[in-house]
Amino acid sequence: MVISLLYGYCYQDSNDIPDTLTTITELGSPLEMIQLLQTSWEDRFRICLSLVRLLHYLAHSPLGSVTLLDFRPRQFVIVDGELKVTDLDDASIEESSCTSNNDCFMEFPARNFTLPCSVEARCQNMNEKRNLYNAYRFFFTYLLPHSAPSSLRPLLDVIVNATGELHWGIDETLAQLERVLYLYKSGKYLQNATRTPKAEYKRVPDATIPDENYRCWPSYHHKGCLLSVFDITEAIEICESYSQCRAFVLTNQTTWTGRQLVFFKKDSNHIMPDPDKITYVKVTG
Repeated sequence: MVISLLYGYCYQDSNDIPDTLTTITELGSPLEMIQLLQTSWEDRFRICLSLVRLLHYLAHSPLGSVTLLDFRPRQFVIVDGELKVTDLDDASIEESSCTSNNDCFMEFPARNFTLPCSVEARCQNMNEKRNLYNAYRFFFTYLLPHSAPSSLRPLLDVIVNATGELHWGIDETLAQLERVLYLYKSGKYLQNATRTPKAEYKRVPDATIPDENYRCWPSYHHKGCLLSVFDITEAIEICESYSQCRAFVLTNQTTWTGRQLVFFKKDSNHIMPDPDKITYVKVTG
């Protein structure tokens, strides 16, 4: 579901408070852009993907194409890692009427657009395009390309540029983001990478390294380097990209895409038993 669930409502009509409707909706976390910028790319991509799925639903809703006139981040909440719209007071299904293209003028702080006037005398896809450009300027430019896997950046740049220029509609934008998700979940984004380890690693099953942490960014753990990997080879590549990495620990935790969470360590002097983890120690290189 892309819109916060409505659990109940109360209508009140009294002399003190006339015509008041109170709603009880699904509880979510307020959207804090600064905090989002400090999260992993995988989680930021999830936010953007859920936003585009929302906009796709609004563009093809049973009521017609719905635009969000107030698109600021405070209109959204995060529920279980996904973005949902919580305030529909400023939603509209009215498509602007027109007699020529000049009537289909969309003005934004950084730039403006003129859309075609259709034969039905309506500005073509104006609601959809307004939502999409707002998604670009409030979300995509900050969340999509930053710290993304290097092999995915060219495709993400194409997506950001195409939405920023309104070259695509919501259908194509969603299709391209779903393609990024497929490449990322399947590991196909790693196929062109050099996957020959520079060092050898010793596998130590049922073991962990409780300390010896170092910080990296972005990380799922604020006091250590906890990242998601597709496979062991990618974990080795990440370890070899950090000069201080001497070992890594595979946990039994996964992210929303099914990728395994791995702790990267600066030493392996104190290995402890742990039936839920597997440790890999660099022995050469």
